[in-house]
Amino acid sequence: MASVDLLPRTTSTDVQTRRPAVAVLPVGSFEQHGSFLPLATDTIVAAAIADAIAQRHNVLALPPITVSCSHEHATWPGTVSISHQTLSAVVEDIRASLTAAGITRLAIVNAHGGNYVLSNIVQTANASTPSSVTLFPTRTDWDNARAAAQLITDAHHDMHAGELEVSILLHVQPDAVGADFVDADHAADERPMLLVHGMRSYTHSGVIGRPSAGTAEKGRAVLASLADAFDEHLAVLLQQP
Repeated sequence: MASVDLLPRTTSTDVQTRRPAVAVLPVGSFEQHGSFLPLATDTIVAAAIADAIAQRHNVLALPPITVSCSHEHATWPGTVSISHQTLSAVVEDIRASLTAAGITRLAIVNAHGGNYVLSNIVQTANASTPSSVTLFPTRTDWDNARAAAQLITDAHHDMHAGELEVSILLHVQPDAVGADFVDADHAADERPMLLVHGMRSYTHSGVIGRPSAGTAEKGRAVLASLADAFDEHLAVLLQQP
């Protein structure tokens, strides 16, 4: 079993001594994840990925953005969202502050699929300053991690509060997982109007996937695979223009 600190304990002296060239910004959410996972699930996942990266690379691990664009979950109690404009502004302000401090490379670690605007932020940043920002994990990174961990589901069928997220939380924060995950599987493979109607039209429980298949060992293997996959992203960020 591992554990993850949502707030990095790096000191100013640490940063001055290590002089990292790349910052890592976890982006989570505060949204429903069924009856057995916390509202902060995506934030825990993003922080766990960032922690795995920081364990092997000299990067500045930033505290996570904990509320983002979760509008598709708005009908469930507890879900809180900000607009995509606000999320974009927060990320841009963080980038500007980092740049002023001499850190001009940023890896955004996103654990919520509804944060579509992050792709636009990365594209825009790299158009003006090549190889300055990356969005991690990519779909390929996630698919490879699922394969490495021998998950029985894919990203489409295991969309939300399923095997992947349960596995990661069982590994890094098992006390946050309710026992009823073993009976919470729900299939909704066809979701043609998700952006129009939101999640409620396809699931009453808030789950789309196979949480019952989650294990801590799968979660450990997923994070190990993602840590390996980040090497390519870091190499791109550190290459000379």
